[in-house]
Amino acid sequence: MRQPSVIARRVAAASVSLVVAAGAAACGPKDSDAKGSGGDSTPHKGGTLTVLNSEPQSDFDPARLYTSGGGNVPSLVYRTLTTRNRENGAAGAEVVPDLATDTGRPNKDATVWTYTLKKGLAYEDGTPITSADIKYGVERSFAPELSGGAPYLRDWLVGAADYQGPYKDKKGLSAIETPDARTIVFHLNKPEGEFPYLATQTQFAPVPKSKDTGTKYESHPISSGPYKVVENENDGEHLVLERNTHWSAATDAERKAYPDKIDVRSGLDSSVINQRLSASQGADAAAVTTDTNLGPAELAKVTGDKELAARVGTGHFGYTNYLAFNPKVKPFDNPKVRQAIAYAIDRSSVVNAAGGSALADSATTFLPNQKSFGYTPYDPFPAGRSGNPAKARELLAQAGHKSGLTITLTHSNNKDFETSPEIATAVQDALKKAGITVKLQGLEDNDYRDKIHSVKTEPGFFLAHWGADWPSGGPFLAPIFDGRQIVKDGANFNTGLLNDKSVNAEIDAINKLTDLDAAAQRWGALDKKIGEQALVVPLFHPVYKRLYGKDVKGVVISDWTGVLDISQVAVK
Repeated sequence: MRQPSVIARRVAAASVSLVVAAGAAACGPKDSDAKGSGGDSTPHKGGTLTVLNSEPQSDFDPARLYTSGGGNVPSLVYRTLTTRNRENGAAGAEVVPDLATDTGRPNKDATVWTYTLKKGLAYEDGTPITSADIKYGVERSFAPELSGGAPYLRDWLVGAADYQGPYKDKKGLSAIETPDARTIVFHLNKPEGEFPYLATQTQFAPVPKSKDTGTKYESHPISSGPYKVVENENDGEHLVLERNTHWSAATDAERKAYPDKIDVRSGLDSSVINQRLSASQGADAAAVTTDTNLGPAELAKVTGDKELAARVGTGHFGYTNYLAFNPKVKPFDNPKVRQAIAYAIDRSSVVNAAGGSALADSATTFLPNQKSFGYTPYDPFPAGRSGNPAKARELLAQAGHKSGLTITLTHSNNKDFETSPEIATAVQDALKKAGITVKLQGLEDNDYRDKIHSVKTEPGFFLAHWGADWPSGGPFLAPIFDGRQIVKDGANFNTGLLNDKSVNAEIDAINKLTDLDAAAQRWGALDKKIGEQALVVPLFHPVYKRLYGKDVKGVVISDWTGVLDISQVAVK
């Protein structure tokens, strides 16, 4: 996921999910933490769940959604070939079947993937879901007017690079075959052992061609999940979902679908959301948020209140905040300068600037510290939590800067506690102890993103962050370090401009593996190899802390998203 401000994704974040994690696995509160006012922790069907969010669900078309499973709210409406396992912590980082009977059957070299649909699948109008509907759903995601989703399909499917979608090209994609109503086959132009993860994306949600209304489809999409859209006001600012009576729990082991109704209200100030969840009055007693964290000051107040503290969910997500270098810009072309900065960083002060240890875990690896990513502990420039300015000065002297040097750090002015002034100032203070004077260049968020994502304007030294499209090392390392993904005339994320043939070859080799545990180990080893080049300095992994209403039960927080799973929540 390409550097979002709230949840990770590979392009820009739209209602993403897509931020978050430490050595201990993330977990939701115990049953006692999730008890409602009546003391009964057993989830029951019925009632209305209110969702209070800051970001409107402006893109509700499955073609335009980016995140795996479409984020929490869309995953109630859209089912996909596979989905995330709805369990607490590390178990929730696994991919499991959804519409399909299994997670996919690859051929010998993982260039062909075959899926069989379950029996008895139906849309909200009772018509059967077919493999042709999934093929059409994938094809329409290529239409320029429905852009915004993950870019992998264009890269992975045979002959898809220039495809413009079914509105312009009626022939469709020959790379997707549907030999019968329950079978769908995908032909890839290179081995991809992680295709089951990709099949969790909402581009794999079925769309009946006869009901497709193009750009208007998001106003009333045809549901394949437990809920259907009955209202969509102000471009996703107010969404109302009610039960899809044709959804069958017998075909869906993941979504519990306890509430009768889901009322989503967005465009709210984050402080207002937390105030309402804290008070838990009226409908807010049965409310959650899918995009608003507790800030440092709010968390301090909550921690001091036993009742409120019992209503805080803690989550971890594959996400890393880091310092990035452009080695084409002096003095960062000298590895010793980059290494000196790595030694000088005081991670304890950076963590404090991010809200403290309750909201951030210090990082020395680029990969998040979760097993599914292949996390392998290492620190190529060990300096402890407070940095080693003496070692930094030694390296600077070797690089020809015995008297120190002056550099500029570019950051965002957005108050996100990630790439914002607080973090930049902590870096500035740490480097000063090593004889490095840091001038801060703060930019408005849009200008910041445009500047750091262009090869032509990329600064030499800046704050950055990255989150995973799915819990694996592949979508974490490849976009940042695969030389073939350097984009010279568009949005570029390989900030270190690394184009190492051995790194590229290892990425290809790991992608061939369908044994995801074996792949994870090799992603971890590759992370260490790249880390030794000091093209980035990992700083911290954020941690989610989110309140929920006092009548909310069934709290599940997985390491896939790091946030409360709305499909598991009950309010009675």
